[in-house]
Amino acid sequence: MGIYNCQFTILIYFSHTMNFIEELKWRGMIQEIMPGIEEKLQKEMVAAYVGIDPTADSLHIGHLVSVMMLKHLQRCGHKPIALVGGATGMIGDPSGKSLERNLLDEETLRCNQVGIKKQLAKFLDFESDAPNAAELVNNYDWMKDYTFLEFIRDVGKHITVNYMMAKDSVKKRFSGEGEGMSFTEFTYQLVQGYDYLHLYREKGCRLQMGGSDQWGNITTGTELIRRIDNGDAYGLVCPLITKSDGIKFGKTEQGNVWLDPRYTSSYKFYQFWLNVSDIDAERYIKIFTVLNKEEIEALVEKQKQAPHLRPLQKALAKELTCMVHSEKEYEKAVEASEILFGKVTFDSLARLDEDMFLAVFEGVPQFELPASIFGQPINVVELMTTIAPVFKSKGELRKLIAGGGISINKEKIENAEALVTSDKLLNGKYILAQKGKKDYYILKMENGIKY
Repeated sequence: MGIYNCQFTILIYFSHTMNFIEELKWRGMIQEIMPGIEEKLQKEMVAAYVGIDPTADSLHIGHLVSVMMLKHLQRCGHKPIALVGGATGMIGDPSGKSLERNLLDEETLRCNQVGIKKQLAKFLDFESDAPNAAELVNNYDWMKDYTFLEFIRDVGKHITVNYMMAKDSVKKRFSGEGEGMSFTEFTYQLVQGYDYLHLYREKGCRLQMGGSDQWGNITTGTELIRRIDNGDAYGLVCPLITKSDGIKFGKTEQGNVWLDPRYTSSYKFYQFWLNVSDIDAERYIKIFTVLNKEEIEALVEKQKQAPHLRPLQKALAKELTCMVHSEKEYEKAVEASEILFGKVTFDSLARLDEDMFLAVFEGVPQFELPASIFGQPINVVELMTTIAPVFKSKGELRKLIAGGGISINKEKIENAEALVTSDKLLNGKYILAQKGKKDYYILKMENGIKY
């Protein structure tokens, strides 16, 4: 996939031309790796899995590192397995957390699984008949009928409490971080370890991947496979991604940046990547895109020559918005961005759908308009003082208009006698007023006009 091409392509055959481990290394996506797996990956197609916590019906960008690991794995000819943790989601993983999480019921977990697979299909090939086509599994399917007595007999006896207590995720909770740990959470690493054993037996899975906070859980799985089946299994983890200022990646003042446009619009998603720092952009473009080394090095050089043009951020935002949303949504997001920062016309403003319009002008003061207001044309001064009190003084507004400082829907008002008609309503209900370059106001007709 080239820098200027949003087309989404998946390689679905085993190829020695792409070394998966080397691919992750230059992208900065390996923190720890068990010896022996690189050689195995070079010899044959390997099935590998990543666990995804189904606590919502959408992924957020914090999941993207693991998803991109699966994507690169498939591009290199290996078989990705995405495990939705329906059973483990009912327990709660203590790794990296100081408090126990809320538990979910089965109906909610199944609903979340459907949403997650829909999003994963934008990154992975699930549908082809290639041997390395991706699979989605749910550990609830093999855990729901497993009785407690069977589990502690078959699995629990093979891992000592001493071994489990030595894990960092457990030690931190017992050393004063948070409110301790319930027995339910304490057993999490055993349940996740059994997932690996099950996939090893049923799917021939030989590699588990995840973030570095999962290393303890992953090694418990490899240990179970060794002790119970005398098998060889491996683990690989990537660094936890932070921003250059040390703040956790993916969080904004509004919370998570989601992949589902119901929770984070394509415009906001695009803006998130467009506004990352230069340092972060250089790291993120390696991790979150499939641009090759030469393409990225060329972008880095352009950034050095003209940092004000932000070529890294623009390429990063384009690749991800196209992949997660679509090329059309990317183009709409670019056009929406130009409304705030570039010269645009009423026509380009009118092309925005309501969701995009409200995302662009989130936080802008809004003023209500009466439903019957546009029975006839309305004087602009009357509209923005008496009807909608954007300005307190008619005299002040007239002075601003005379100085060329007032626009309606990005069109400058030439004189104080100008009239505003219903055909100026955006999406049948909004008028965008602007004072100077930066101050915006939205005039909103509650029910709008139906065309």
